[in-house]
Amino acid sequence: MASNWRICGVCDKSQISKSSVVWCSDCDKGLCGDCKEYHSISKGTKDHETVSIAEYEKLPTGVLQNATVCKLHTEKYEFFCSIHDCPCCKKCLKSHNDCQGLTDINEIIKNIKTSNALYEIEQNLHEIVENIKRITVNRKENLTSLENKKREIEAEIKQTRTEVNRHLDKLQDDMIKELIAVEQKERSKIQKLLTSLSMKEKEITEYQGIVANIKLHASELQTYLVMKHIEKDIPAEEKYTQLFAIDTKSQINISFKMNQTLQEITISVHKFGDITVSSDQCDSLIQNRKHRQAQIMIAFTSRKIDNLTLSLKTRIYTDFINTSGCSVLPTGDTLDVVFIGDDSVAVTSGSSDQIKIIDLKTRQVKKAIKVNKENHGVVCKDGHLIYCADPENDRVICCDYHGKILWTFRELVLGWPYDISVDNDGIVFVVGRSTNNVVAISPDGQHFKQVLSFDDGLNNPQALHYDQSTSTLLVANEMNKAWLFEVKW
Repeated sequence: MASNWRICGVCDKSQISKSSVVWCSDCDKGLCGDCKEYHSISKGTKDHETVSIAEYEKLPTGVLQNATVCKLHTEKYEFFCSIHDCPCCKKCLKSHNDCQGLTDINEIIKNIKTSNALYEIEQNLHEIVENIKRITVNRKENLTSLENKKREIEAEIKQTRTEVNRHLDKLQDDMIKELIAVEQKERSKIQKLLTSLSMKEKEITEYQGIVANIKLHASELQTYLVMKHIEKDIPAEEKYTQLFAIDTKSQINISFKMNQTLQEITISVHKFGDITVSSDQCDSLIQNRKHRQAQIMIAFTSRKIDNLTLSLKTRIYTDFINTSGCSVLPTGDTLDVVFIGDDSVAVTSGSSDQIKIIDLKTRQVKKAIKVNKENHGVVCKDGHLIYCADPENDRVICCDYHGKILWTFRELVLGWPYDISVDNDGIVFVVGRSTNNVVAISPDGQHFKQVLSFDDGLNNPQALHYDQSTSTLLVANEMNKAWLFEVKW
Protein backbone atom coordinates (compact mmCIF):
# COMPACT_ATOMS: atom_id res chain seq x y z
CA MET A 1 0.00 0.00 0.00
CA ALA A 2 1.27 3.47 -0.85
CA SER A 3 2.77 5.30 2.04
CA ASN A 4 1.53 8.78 1.03
CA TRP A 5 -2.12 8.06 0.28
CA ARG A 6 -3.07 11.71 0.75
CA ILE A 7 -1.34 12.67 -2.55
CA CYS A 8 -2.62 11.63 -5.99
CA GLY A 9 -0.26 8.87 -7.13
CA VAL A 10 -0.67 9.66 -10.85
CA CYS A 11 -0.03 13.40 -10.50
CA ASP A 12 2.86 12.75 -8.14
CA LYS A 13 4.75 10.99 -10.96
CA SER A 14 4.46 14.24 -12.96
CA GLN A 15 5.82 16.23 -10.00
CA ILE A 16 2.36 17.68 -9.40
CA SER A 17 1.01 17.68 -5.87
CA LYS A 18 -2.75 17.17 -5.65
CA SER A 19 -4.81 15.80 -2.80
CA SER A 20 -6.43 12.41 -3.26
CA VAL A 21 -10.21 12.14 -3.13
CA VAL A 22 -10.48 8.37 -3.67
CA TRP A 23 -8.29 5.32 -3.22
CA CYS A 24 -7.95 2.46 -5.72
CA SER A 25 -6.84 -0.76 -4.06
CA ASP A 26 -6.15 -2.39 -7.45
CA CYS A 27 -3.74 0.38 -8.48
CA ASP A 28 -2.60 0.86 -4.90
CA LYS A 29 -2.80 4.62 -5.43
CA GLY A 30 -4.74 7.65 -4.33
CA LEU A 31 -6.49 9.62 -7.11
CA CYS A 32 -7.43 13.30 -7.37
CA GLY A 33 -10.74 14.41 -8.87
CA ASP A 34 -9.41 14.67 -12.45
CA CYS A 35 -7.56 11.35 -12.37
CA LYS A 36 -10.58 9.71 -10.79
CA GLU A 37 -12.72 10.61 -13.83
CA TYR A 38 -10.16 9.21 -16.29
CA HIS A 39 -9.66 6.16 -14.08
CA SER A 40 -13.40 5.38 -14.14
CA ILE A 41 -13.64 5.37 -17.96
CA SER A 42 -10.25 3.91 -18.91
CA LYS A 43 -10.52 0.41 -20.35
CA GLY A 44 -7.88 -1.01 -18.03
CA THR A 45 -9.21 0.52 -14.82
CA LYS A 46 -12.94 1.10 -15.25
CA ASP A 47 -13.74 -2.10 -13.34
CA HIS A 48 -11.52 -1.17 -10.40
CA GLU A 49 -13.26 -0.51 -7.11
CA THR A 50 -12.52 2.79 -5.39
CA VAL A 51 -13.40 4.17 -1.99
CA SER A 52 -13.35 7.73 -0.72
CA ILE A 53 -10.31 8.82 1.25
CA ALA A 54 -12.55 9.33 4.27
CA GLU A 55 -13.61 5.67 4.07
CA TYR A 56 -10.05 4.53 3.30
CA GLU A 57 -8.81 6.15 6.50
CA LYS A 58 -11.10 3.82 8.43
CA LEU A 59 -9.52 0.68 6.93
CA PRO A 60 -7.00 -1.33 9.00
CA THR A 61 -4.04 -0.48 6.75
CA GLY A 62 -1.56 -2.76 8.51
CA VAL A 63 -3.80 -5.80 8.18
CA LEU A 64 -4.68 -5.04 4.55
CA GLN A 65 -1.03 -4.52 3.61
CA ASN A 66 -0.07 -7.92 5.00
CA ALA A 67 -3.14 -9.60 3.48
CA THR A 68 -2.95 -8.22 -0.08
CA VAL A 69 0.79 -8.54 -0.77
CA CYS A 70 2.75 -11.78 -1.07
CA LYS A 71 5.09 -11.99 1.92
CA LEU A 72 7.65 -13.98 -0.07
CA HIS A 73 7.81 -11.87 -3.24
CA THR A 74 6.20 -8.57 -2.09
CA GLU A 75 3.91 -8.59 -5.14
CA LYS A 76 0.12 -8.39 -5.35
CA TYR A 77 -1.88 -11.58 -5.31
CA GLU A 78 -3.42 -12.38 -8.71
CA PHE A 79 -4.31 -16.07 -8.49
CA PHE A 80 -5.77 -18.53 -6.02
CA CYS A 81 -4.68 -22.16 -5.63
CA SER A 82 -7.59 -24.30 -4.46
CA ILE A 83 -5.24 -27.27 -3.92
CA HIS A 84 -3.20 -25.43 -1.29
CA ASP A 85 -6.04 -23.04 -0.33
CA CYS A 86 -3.84 -19.96 -0.68
CA PRO A 87 -3.53 -16.82 -2.86
CA CYS A 88 -0.55 -16.54 -5.23
CA CYS A 89 1.35 -13.76 -6.97
CA LYS A 90 2.89 -14.23 -10.44
CA LYS A 91 6.20 -15.37 -9.01
CA CYS A 92 4.43 -17.96 -6.85
CA LEU A 93 3.20 -19.73 -10.00
CA LYS A 94 6.61 -21.40 -10.43
CA SER A 95 5.97 -23.45 -7.30
CA HIS A 96 2.40 -24.27 -8.39
CA ASN A 97 3.14 -25.67 -11.88
CA ASP A 98 1.51 -29.01 -11.08
CA CYS A 99 -1.55 -27.51 -9.39
CA GLN A 100 -4.76 -27.93 -11.38
CA GLY A 101 -6.80 -25.61 -9.18
CA LEU A 102 -5.26 -22.23 -10.10
CA THR A 103 -7.95 -19.60 -10.65
CA ASP A 104 -7.91 -15.88 -11.35
CA ILE A 105 -8.37 -14.32 -7.93
CA ASN A 106 -10.93 -11.90 -9.39
CA GLU A 107 -13.22 -14.89 -10.01
CA ILE A 108 -12.80 -16.03 -6.43
CA ILE A 109 -13.61 -12.68 -4.86
CA LYS A 110 -16.89 -12.09 -6.70
CA ASN A 111 -19.66 -11.40 -4.17
CA ILE A 112 -17.19 -12.16 -1.38
CA LYS A 113 -18.73 -9.52 0.92
CA THR A 114 -22.07 -11.33 0.82
CA SER A 115 -20.60 -14.83 0.90
CA ASN A 116 -21.29 -17.42 3.55
CA ALA A 117 -17.52 -17.64 4.18
CA LEU A 118 -17.28 -13.99 5.28
CA TYR A 119 -20.52 -14.34 7.21
CA GLU A 120 -19.07 -17.38 8.95
CA ILE A 121 -15.91 -15.43 9.89
CA GLU A 122 -18.03 -12.58 11.25
CA GLN A 123 -20.08 -15.02 13.28
CA ASN A 124 -16.99 -16.85 14.53
CA LEU A 125 -15.34 -13.58 15.61
CA HIS A 126 -18.57 -12.52 17.28
CA GLU A 127 -18.73 -15.91 18.96
CA ILE A 128 -15.13 -15.61 20.22
CA VAL A 129 -15.85 -12.16 21.66
CA GLU A 130 -19.03 -13.47 23.28
CA ASN A 131 -17.11 -16.44 24.68
CA ILE A 132 -14.45 -14.09 26.10
CA LYS A 133 -17.18 -11.93 27.63
CA ARG A 134 -18.91 -15.02 28.98
CA ILE A 135 -15.67 -16.31 30.52
CA THR A 136 -14.90 -12.83 31.90
CA VAL A 137 -18.32 -12.63 33.51
CA ASN A 138 -17.88 -16.13 34.90
CA ARG A 139 -14.48 -15.32 36.41
CA LYS A 140 -15.78 -12.06 37.90
CA GLU A 141 -18.67 -13.99 39.38
CA ASN A 142 -16.11 -16.47 40.70
CA LEU A 143 -14.20 -13.58 42.34
CA THR A 144 -17.41 -12.40 43.96
CA SER A 145 -18.23 -15.92 45.15
CA LEU A 146 -14.69 -16.28 46.55
CA GLU A 147 -15.06 -13.02 48.49
CA ASN A 148 -18.46 -14.11 49.78
CA LYS A 149 -17.11 -17.53 50.75
CA LYS A 150 -14.17 -15.91 52.53
CA ARG A 151 -16.58 -13.82 54.57
CA GLU A 152 -18.66 -16.90 55.37
CA ILE A 153 -15.58 -18.80 56.56
CA GLU A 154 -14.40 -15.81 58.61
CA ALA A 155 -17.82 -15.64 60.24
CA GLU A 156 -17.75 -19.39 60.86
CA ILE A 157 -14.29 -19.17 62.49
CA LYS A 158 -15.36 -16.27 64.70
CA GLN A 159 -18.60 -18.05 65.57
CA THR A 160 -16.68 -21.19 66.48
CA ARG A 161 -14.31 -19.10 68.60
CA THR A 162 -17.28 -17.45 70.30
CA GLU A 163 -18.89 -20.83 71.00
CA VAL A 164 -15.61 -22.24 72.33
CA ASN A 165 -15.14 -19.16 74.52
CA ARG A 166 -18.71 -19.41 75.74
CA HIS A 167 -18.25 -23.09 76.55
CA LEU A 168 -14.93 -22.47 78.32
CA ASP A 169 -16.48 -19.59 80.25
CA LYS A 170 -19.24 -21.93 81.41
CA LEU A 171 -16.73 -24.61 82.39
CA GLN A 172 -14.73 -21.97 84.25
CA ASP A 173 -17.78 -20.64 86.09
CA ASP A 174 -18.91 -24.15 87.02
CA MET A 175 -15.43 -25.04 88.24
CA ILE A 176 -15.12 -21.89 90.38
CA LYS A 177 -18.57 -22.49 91.85
CA GLU A 178 -17.54 -26.02 92.75
CA LEU A 179 -14.28 -24.71 94.25
CA ILE A 180 -16.13 -22.17 96.39
CA ALA A 181 -18.61 -24.81 97.56
CA VAL A 182 -15.85 -27.26 98.55
CA GLU A 183 -13.84 -24.55 100.32
CA GLN A 184 -16.92 -23.34 102.21
CA LYS A 185 -17.79 -26.89 103.27
CA GLU A 186 -14.33 -27.53 104.70
CA ARG A 187 -14.20 -24.04 106.23
CA SER A 188 -17.53 -24.76 107.95
CA LYS A 189 -16.13 -27.96 109.49
CA ILE A 190 -13.08 -26.18 110.86
CA GLN A 191 -15.15 -23.26 112.12
CA LYS A 192 -17.39 -25.68 114.00
CA LEU A 193 -14.33 -27.33 115.57
CA LEU A 194 -12.92 -23.96 116.56
CA THR A 195 -16.18 -23.04 118.22
CA SER A 196 -16.18 -26.28 120.22
CA LEU A 197 -12.55 -25.74 121.26
CA SER A 198 -13.29 -22.23 122.33
CA MET A 199 -16.14 -23.41 124.54
CA LYS A 200 -14.02 -26.19 126.01
CA GLU A 201 -11.18 -23.78 126.65
CA LYS A 202 -13.59 -21.52 128.53
CA GLU A 203 -14.73 -24.45 130.72
CA ILE A 204 -11.17 -25.43 131.60
CA THR A 205 -10.30 -21.82 132.35
CA GLU A 206 -13.18 -21.73 134.82
CA TYR A 207 -11.80 -24.84 136.53
CA GLN A 208 -8.43 -23.12 136.78
CA GLY A 209 -10.08 -20.12 138.44
CA ILE A 210 -11.87 -22.35 140.96
CA VAL A 211 -8.64 -24.16 141.88
CA ALA A 212 -6.83 -20.86 142.36
CA ASN A 213 -9.59 -19.46 144.56
CA ILE A 214 -9.88 -22.49 146.86
CA LYS A 215 -6.15 -22.50 147.38
CA LEU A 216 -6.38 -18.98 148.65
CA HIS A 217 -9.64 -18.84 150.48
CA ALA A 218 -11.14 -22.33 151.13
CA SER A 219 -10.51 -24.57 154.12
CA GLU A 220 -8.59 -27.76 153.83
CA LEU A 221 -11.77 -29.78 153.73
CA GLN A 222 -13.37 -27.58 151.15
CA THR A 223 -10.25 -27.73 149.02
CA TYR A 224 -10.19 -31.50 149.28
CA LEU A 225 -13.82 -31.93 148.29
CA VAL A 226 -13.59 -29.54 145.31
CA MET A 227 -10.38 -31.20 144.17
CA LYS A 228 -12.05 -34.59 144.23
CA HIS A 229 -14.93 -33.22 142.19
CA ILE A 230 -12.65 -31.68 139.58
CA GLU A 231 -10.48 -34.75 139.57
CA LYS A 232 -13.44 -36.81 138.40
CA ASP A 233 -14.10 -34.40 135.45
CA ILE A 234 -10.49 -34.17 134.25
CA PRO A 235 -10.39 -37.62 132.49
CA ALA A 236 -13.46 -36.72 130.50
CA GLU A 237 -11.94 -33.38 129.53
CA GLU A 238 -8.65 -35.01 128.58
CA LYS A 239 -10.46 -37.56 126.46
CA TYR A 240 -12.43 -34.81 124.80
CA THR A 241 -9.24 -32.89 124.08
CA GLN A 242 -7.58 -35.99 122.63
CA LEU A 243 -10.51 -36.40 120.26
CA PHE A 244 -9.99 -32.86 119.02
CA ALA A 245 -6.30 -33.64 118.64
CA ILE A 246 -7.12 -36.61 116.42
CA ASP A 247 -9.25 -34.40 114.12
CA THR A 248 -6.43 -31.93 113.76
CA LYS A 249 -3.73 -34.44 112.89
CA SER A 250 -4.74 -34.25 109.16
CA GLN A 251 -4.26 -30.85 107.54
CA ILE A 252 -7.25 -30.10 105.29
CA ASN A 253 -6.17 -29.03 101.82
CA ILE A 254 -7.88 -28.52 98.45
CA SER A 255 -6.25 -29.07 95.06
CA PHE A 256 -7.15 -28.91 91.37
CA LYS A 257 -6.50 -31.41 88.58
CA MET A 258 -6.89 -29.99 85.09
CA ASN A 259 -8.94 -31.97 82.56
CA GLN A 260 -6.36 -33.67 80.36
CA THR A 261 -8.27 -32.87 77.17
CA LEU A 262 -8.15 -29.18 78.00
CA GLN A 263 -4.48 -29.44 78.87
CA GLU A 264 -3.79 -30.96 75.46
CA ILE A 265 -5.62 -28.25 73.50
CA THR A 266 -2.53 -26.05 73.27
CA ILE A 267 -0.44 -29.07 72.33
CA SER A 268 -2.66 -31.07 70.01
CA VAL A 269 -4.85 -28.34 68.49
CA HIS A 270 -2.63 -26.22 66.26
CA LYS A 271 -5.29 -24.61 64.06
CA PHE A 272 -9.01 -24.02 63.80
CA GLY A 273 -9.34 -26.18 60.69
CA ASP A 274 -8.19 -26.57 57.09
CA ILE A 275 -8.82 -24.25 54.14
CA THR A 276 -9.19 -26.30 50.95
CA VAL A 277 -9.58 -25.32 47.30
CA SER A 278 -11.97 -27.32 45.13
CA SER A 279 -13.19 -27.00 41.56
CA ASP A 280 -16.89 -27.46 40.95
CA GLN A 281 -17.93 -28.44 37.44
CA CYS A 282 -19.99 -25.73 35.76
CA ASP A 283 -21.85 -25.57 32.46
CA SER A 284 -19.71 -25.13 29.37
CA LEU A 285 -18.96 -21.44 28.79
CA ILE A 286 -17.76 -21.91 25.22
CA GLN A 287 -20.31 -21.75 22.45
CA ASN A 288 -19.06 -23.60 19.36
CA ARG A 289 -21.02 -22.29 16.42
CA LYS A 290 -19.48 -24.68 13.90
CA HIS A 291 -20.49 -27.67 15.98
CA ARG A 292 -23.84 -26.15 16.84
CA GLN A 293 -24.74 -25.42 13.24
CA ALA A 294 -23.21 -28.50 11.64
CA GLN A 295 -26.68 -29.55 10.49
CA ILE A 296 -27.66 -26.20 9.00
CA MET A 297 -24.50 -24.82 7.34
CA ILE A 298 -24.98 -26.59 4.02
CA ALA A 299 -23.13 -25.61 0.83
CA PHE A 300 -25.44 -24.22 -1.81
CA THR A 301 -23.27 -25.08 -4.80
CA SER A 302 -25.30 -28.14 -5.77
CA ARG A 303 -28.73 -27.03 -4.60
CA LYS A 304 -29.53 -23.33 -4.64
CA ILE A 305 -32.82 -22.29 -3.14
CA ASP A 306 -33.60 -20.26 -6.28
CA ASN A 307 -33.78 -23.52 -8.26
CA LEU A 308 -36.50 -24.99 -6.04
CA THR A 309 -39.87 -25.61 -7.74
CA LEU A 310 -43.09 -27.39 -6.75
CA SER A 311 -45.16 -29.66 -8.97
CA LEU A 312 -48.79 -30.42 -7.98
CA LYS A 313 -49.43 -34.13 -7.45
CA THR A 314 -52.78 -34.32 -5.67
CA ARG A 315 -55.67 -32.06 -4.67
CA ILE A 316 -57.34 -33.06 -1.43
CA TYR A 317 -60.86 -31.99 -0.41
CA THR A 318 -61.81 -32.39 3.25
CA ASP A 319 -64.60 -31.40 5.63
CA PHE A 320 -62.08 -30.20 8.19
CA ILE A 321 -62.53 -26.82 9.85
CA ASN A 322 -59.61 -24.87 11.33
CA THR A 323 -56.94 -27.33 10.20
CA SER A 324 -53.94 -26.44 12.34
CA GLY A 325 -51.46 -29.20 11.55
CA CYS A 326 -50.70 -32.11 9.27
CA SER A 327 -48.05 -34.74 8.77
CA VAL A 328 -47.26 -37.58 6.39
CA LEU A 329 -46.41 -40.69 8.39
CA PRO A 330 -44.37 -43.58 6.97
CA THR A 331 -47.65 -45.44 6.35
CA GLY A 332 -48.90 -42.66 4.08
CA ASP A 333 -51.64 -41.58 6.49
CA THR A 334 -52.01 -37.99 7.67
CA LEU A 335 -52.07 -36.72 11.23
CA ASP A 336 -52.56 -33.20 12.56
CA VAL A 337 -49.48 -33.36 14.78
CA VAL A 338 -45.76 -33.22 13.96
CA PHE A 339 -44.10 -36.63 13.62
CA ILE A 340 -40.39 -36.50 14.57
CA GLY A 341 -39.46 -40.19 14.47
CA ASP A 342 -38.85 -42.81 17.19
CA ASP A 343 -42.62 -43.05 17.80
CA SER A 344 -42.64 -39.47 19.05
CA VAL A 345 -44.50 -36.30 18.15
CA ALA A 346 -43.86 -32.65 18.93
CA VAL A 347 -46.88 -30.70 20.10
CA THR A 348 -47.53 -26.99 20.51
CA SER A 349 -50.68 -25.44 21.92
CA GLY A 350 -50.39 -21.96 20.43
CA SER A 351 -50.72 -20.36 23.86
CA SER A 352 -47.77 -22.00 25.62
CA ASP A 353 -44.09 -21.08 25.52
CA GLN A 354 -43.09 -24.75 25.41
CA ILE A 355 -42.78 -27.48 22.80
CA LYS A 356 -43.66 -30.86 24.29
CA ILE A 357 -42.19 -34.11 22.96
CA ILE A 358 -44.66 -36.96 23.51
CA ASP A 359 -44.01 -40.70 23.27
CA LEU A 360 -46.85 -42.27 21.25
CA LYS A 361 -46.43 -45.66 22.93
CA THR A 362 -46.46 -44.53 26.56
CA ARG A 363 -48.46 -41.33 25.91
CA GLN A 364 -46.10 -39.59 28.31
CA VAL A 365 -44.32 -36.25 27.87
CA LYS A 366 -40.65 -37.10 27.28
CA LYS A 367 -39.33 -33.54 27.24
CA ALA A 368 -40.54 -29.93 27.43
CA ILE A 369 -38.50 -27.33 25.52
CA LYS A 370 -38.94 -23.64 26.33
CA VAL A 371 -38.70 -21.54 23.11
CA ASN A 372 -40.54 -18.21 23.25
CA LYS A 373 -43.76 -16.77 24.64
CA GLU A 374 -46.02 -18.49 22.09
CA ASN A 375 -45.44 -20.81 19.14
CA HIS A 376 -47.59 -22.66 16.68
CA GLY A 377 -45.90 -24.73 13.99
CA VAL A 378 -42.91 -26.80 15.02
CA VAL A 379 -40.56 -29.27 13.33
CA CYS A 380 -37.43 -31.16 14.34
CA LYS A 381 -34.38 -31.80 12.14
CA ASP A 382 -32.15 -34.83 12.87
CA GLY A 383 -33.10 -34.68 16.55
CA HIS A 384 -30.81 -31.66 17.03
CA LEU A 385 -32.41 -28.57 15.50
CA ILE A 386 -35.91 -27.28 16.15
CA TYR A 387 -37.73 -24.77 13.97
CA CYS A 388 -40.86 -23.05 15.18
CA ALA A 389 -43.22 -20.38 13.86
CA ASP A 390 -43.96 -17.27 15.92
CA PRO A 391 -47.03 -15.77 14.17
CA GLU A 392 -47.53 -12.82 16.50
CA ASN A 393 -44.08 -11.47 15.65
CA ASP A 394 -44.09 -12.64 11.99
CA ARG A 395 -40.90 -14.61 12.45
CA VAL A 396 -39.39 -18.09 12.24
CA ILE A 397 -36.96 -19.26 14.91
CA CYS A 398 -34.29 -21.94 14.67
CA CYS A 399 -32.98 -23.26 17.99
CA ASP A 400 -31.11 -26.23 19.35
CA TYR A 401 -32.57 -28.97 21.55
CA HIS A 402 -31.88 -26.86 24.65
CA GLY A 403 -33.84 -23.83 23.42
CA LYS A 404 -30.75 -21.79 22.38
CA ILE A 405 -31.77 -19.57 19.43
CA LEU A 406 -29.41 -19.99 16.44
CA TRP A 407 -31.10 -17.66 13.97
CA THR A 408 -34.33 -15.73 13.41
CA PHE A 409 -36.02 -15.09 10.04
CA ARG A 410 -38.32 -12.09 9.64
CA GLU A 411 -39.21 -10.68 6.20
CA LEU A 412 -42.22 -8.87 4.71
CA VAL A 413 -42.81 -11.78 2.34
CA LEU A 414 -43.97 -13.93 5.27
CA GLY A 415 -46.89 -12.80 7.42
CA TRP A 416 -48.34 -14.72 10.35
CA PRO A 417 -46.19 -17.87 9.89
CA TYR A 418 -48.33 -20.69 11.20
CA ASP A 419 -46.88 -24.09 10.34
CA ILE A 420 -43.42 -25.24 9.43
CA SER A 421 -41.49 -28.21 8.02
CA VAL A 422 -37.96 -29.04 6.87
CA ASP A 423 -36.49 -31.16 4.06
CA ASN A 424 -33.52 -33.54 4.02
CA ASP A 425 -31.02 -30.73 3.32
CA GLY A 426 -32.32 -28.35 5.96
CA ILE A 427 -34.48 -26.19 3.68
CA VAL A 428 -37.28 -24.83 5.88
CA PHE A 429 -40.82 -24.54 4.47
CA VAL A 430 -43.16 -22.12 6.23
CA VAL A 431 -46.82 -21.37 5.52
CA GLY A 432 -47.81 -17.69 5.81
CA ARG A 433 -51.42 -17.42 6.87
CA SER A 434 -51.93 -13.68 6.29
CA THR A 435 -49.75 -13.58 3.16
CA ASN A 436 -51.43 -16.72 1.70
CA ASN A 437 -48.15 -18.29 0.67
CA VAL A 438 -45.42 -20.80 1.37
CA VAL A 439 -41.84 -19.56 1.76
CA ALA A 440 -38.70 -21.70 1.58
CA ILE A 441 -35.82 -20.57 3.83
CA SER A 442 -32.17 -21.65 3.52
CA PRO A 443 -30.64 -23.71 6.36
CA ASP A 444 -28.69 -20.68 7.65
CA GLY A 445 -31.74 -18.41 7.56
CA GLN A 446 -30.04 -16.00 5.13
CA HIS A 447 -31.89 -16.73 1.86
CA PHE A 448 -35.53 -17.34 0.99
CA LYS A 449 -37.95 -17.91 -1.90
CA GLN A 450 -41.74 -17.81 -2.17
CA VAL A 451 -42.74 -21.15 -3.69
CA LEU A 452 -46.58 -21.01 -3.41
CA SER A 453 -49.04 -18.11 -3.29
CA PHE A 454 -52.72 -17.18 -3.44
CA ASP A 455 -52.61 -17.92 -7.18
CA ASP A 456 -51.94 -21.56 -6.33
CA GLY A 457 -55.16 -21.77 -4.31
CA LEU A 458 -53.83 -20.87 -0.89
CA ASN A 459 -56.42 -19.05 1.22
CA ASN A 460 -55.71 -18.78 4.94
CA PRO A 461 -53.30 -21.72 4.83
CA GLN A 462 -52.54 -23.09 8.27
CA ALA A 463 -50.71 -26.39 7.85
CA LEU A 464 -47.96 -27.98 5.81
CA HIS A 465 -45.60 -30.93 6.03
CA TYR A 466 -42.58 -32.03 4.01
CA ASP A 467 -42.20 -35.80 3.70
CA GLN A 468 -38.47 -36.56 3.44
CA SER A 469 -38.96 -40.09 2.11
CA THR A 470 -40.96 -38.99 -0.95
CA SER A 471 -39.78 -35.35 -1.34
CA THR A 472 -43.38 -34.16 -1.25
CA LEU A 473 -44.92 -31.13 0.42
CA LEU A 474 -48.43 -31.31 1.90
CA VAL A 475 -50.16 -27.91 2.29
CA ALA A 476 -53.63 -27.35 3.79
CA ASN A 477 -55.92 -24.33 3.99
CA GLU A 478 -57.80 -23.56 7.17
CA MET A 479 -60.90 -25.12 5.62
CA ASN A 480 -61.69 -27.83 3.07
CA LYS A 481 -58.69 -27.86 0.71
CA ALA A 482 -55.21 -29.36 0.74
CA TRP A 483 -52.56 -30.04 -1.90
CA LEU A 484 -49.68 -32.47 -2.24
CA PHE A 485 -46.72 -31.12 -4.23
CA GLU A 486 -43.58 -32.80 -5.51
CA VAL A 487 -40.48 -30.78 -4.63
CA LYS A 488 -37.99 -30.47 -7.50
CA TRP A 489 -34.56 -28.90 -7.94
